[in-house]
Amino acid sequence: MTAASTAGNTASSPEVLAAIDMGSNSFHMVVARLVHGEIRTLEKMGEKVQLGAGLDQHNRLTDDAQERALACLGRFAQRLKGMPPEAVQIVGTNALRVARNAHQFMTRAEEVLGYPVEIIAGREEARLIYLGVSHTLSDDLGRRLVIDIGGGSTEFIIGQRFEPQALESLHMGCVSFRNRYFPDGKISRRQMDNAVTHAEQELQNIRQRYRSAGWQSAVGSSGSIKAIASVLASLKITDGTITLAAMQELRKRLVDMGKTEKLGDLGVRSDRQSIFPAGFAILMGAFRSLGIQEMSFADGALREGLLYDIVGRIQHEDVRERTISALQERYHVDQEHGAAVEATAIAAWEQVANSWGLNTPADEEVLRWACRLHEIGLTISHSQYHKHGAYLLRYSDLPGFTQQFQRDLATLVRGHRRKFSSAIFEGLPTEDIARLRYLCVLVRLAVLIQHPRNMEQPPTFTLSARPDTLVIEFPPGWLDDRPLTLADLENERDYLAKQDLILELTGG
Repeated sequence: MTAASTAGNTASSPEVLAAIDMGSNSFHMVVARLVHGEIRTLEKMGEKVQLGAGLDQHNRLTDDAQERALACLGRFAQRLKGMPPEAVQIVGTNALRVARNAHQFMTRAEEVLGYPVEIIAGREEARLIYLGVSHTLSDDLGRRLVIDIGGGSTEFIIGQRFEPQALESLHMGCVSFRNRYFPDGKISRRQMDNAVTHAEQELQNIRQRYRSAGWQSAVGSSGSIKAIASVLASLKITDGTITLAAMQELRKRLVDMGKTEKLGDLGVRSDRQSIFPAGFAILMGAFRSLGIQEMSFADGALREGLLYDIVGRIQHEDVRERTISALQERYHVDQEHGAAVEATAIAAWEQVANSWGLNTPADEEVLRWACRLHEIGLTISHSQYHKHGAYLLRYSDLPGFTQQFQRDLATLVRGHRRKFSSAIFEGLPTEDIARLRYLCVLVRLAVLIQHPRNMEQPPTFTLSARPDTLVIEFPPGWLDDRPLTLADLENERDYLAKQDLILELTGG
């Protein structure tokens, strides 16, 4: 469950891709073929796991909820067998964002699936949803509003073509609203009013900004919105288009019915009946708060967005590279110096990757990006800037990055200078600590070698590594000509010793 778990690279781009979205209500998998850069869906699977409903009062996933989820993933796993790791993305959303025992569950999930599982932040979820939706719609030039109602969160995106311009994820979903407002299956006027009002309250923070931005079309992309559109069509209230007037009519009918068990008469599937009023209340709140008059439904969603994200990386249009560049610009990072540190770290990594078990594409990626951003904290203060930089990278919304990858990136920046203590790795999964410690060492050494900031090419040093030892051989006389660098490296030897790592310098 690490950035490094995204191992493996094939000589040619994979032809078959797969994405799994472990949502708070449903788990979805899509398998597709990549044909001339375009995605052709081969298979879709979905199951109502209701992971969010399995959170206890302490926000821990119950054993029953975990077993339901693992059983579903076991069925998905059969379809994934033999696929290269770079062709598969598996992410968890709100339920795993809030679950206190998410790490233990994800470890079990990885054992079942045989692939890494990552958690994405709410705004990253919104970005991927928009990516999935925009690829399923006509390529018009107008601005669009996209809403996706999940089990534990609801995403609101304004974008144009394939570029999102505003991203928000609000902590309300059809499972959490069901548990709060419709727990007994009754649909009273008061319950519905309270649920709609709650949704409007959640939207207050974005209401003015979104209404000011405006849009030419509104699109819904979730199972809840699809179910509402289907009911409106079956009742012949509309042709499936969701309008404010139609929502008001449907609201009256829901309250008149009074019970979720009667929703089958409207064509609502049995596995969606309990959450239908909750999803309806959230959408009604959005219509009222944002002034939506009409909405259509689109099939694309998070899982399709994950597929297109994979395609972007394959075609060297990685959104993460854009994010790193944007961070460098925003925080006035010395890019030339960062590039010099990166070149030095990669020269070292290439020599020790196998010995230290760092030979995956993700290890190289996190090392490169940490070097480019190691001075990002200077924009806040020179004092303790490595800590400021780590905080920025850990808690910023970084498009394209999972929470685990941001954590790893922050750890390398936090540990690139000064004391090399165990505090740097506190709270990290035990299985990740050795890998991140070794990567930190490479960043630290590259920073020291480039300390003079004269942008010189790294020396043709030779490295050899054992689990507890790193030997660096410099060209004869190189260190003698650089007494300050020698002093830095001798101090580093003492720092590394605190982590039971021996640094040996040879060559003079």
